[in-house]
Amino acid sequence: MSDPEILLVGLVCVDIINVCQQFPEEDTDTRVLHQEWKRGGNAANNATVLSLLGMSCEFLGTIANSHEKRKLPSIKLEDFEKIDLDKNNYKWIHFEARRGQTNAVAIQQMLEKIANHNQQTDARKRIRTSVELEKAVPEFSILFNLTDYIFVSKDYSKYQGFNSMEEAVIGFQQKCCPGSAIICTWGAEGAMCRDGNGTTHKSPAIPPEKLVDTLGAGDTFTAAAIYSLVMGRGLEEAVDFGCRLAGLKCGIIGFDELKNFTQ
Repeated sequence: MSDPEILLVGLVCVDIINVCQQFPEEDTDTRVLHQEWKRGGNAANNATVLSLLGMSCEFLGTIANSHEKRKLPSIKLEDFEKIDLDKNNYKWIHFEARRGQTNAVAIQQMLEKIANHNQQTDARKRIRTSVELEKAVPEFSILFNLTDYIFVSKDYSKYQGFNSMEEAVIGFQQKCCPGSAIICTWGAEGAMCRDGNGTTHKSPAIPPEKLVDTLGAGDTFTAAAIYSLVMGRGLEEAVDFGCRLAGLKCGIIGFDELKNFTQ
């Protein structure tokens, strides 16, 4: 296999999935047909989808020695510094911002290390970076001016006072470094992006004929967009592809069938 091109930094966890005949109504009892335990977590799911699309990638995160262990510590700068950025030849490093000041500062430090690496290396070996901001956490604001691409969720955008993805991409870009891009997802309404020149593009959501499994749809979107950008496609095309693949994922159980997706 070729050297990994993408590094995903963030969470791996266990998702406990209860499968029912239909979605339960509020304040009612519903019989569970069966229960599944599956590997999950945003960054781990990103890596899974990218691998299914044929991209060589690696995951960096804390892994438990049992199924039941919770509240795993986030990766710190000293962990990241064990990676030789010159030797590994990554084209892209993506960070999942998880929670709190400690995690935000650690990602800030890791992004600064990558920026220093980029300044000292050939332009052709420059590593592009992206950060996903999903949770409503105030400390994440320090990350906006340090990365090439910012993925923001509907929840985070609303927490910051934006009532639509149009408001969000315009408002957030004012906090970013020149030339960076904002990508905002808004659930059933789709996604919107805004590049460093101020060009805005909206992609509609593409739901499947039958809704089956939405767990990991957002992670699928992020992975698909990164895949497109690494392949040299434009930002608008990357967001379109993200919406298409996320819609497809909602119509299948798990991720495995995504490897059969014809672009």
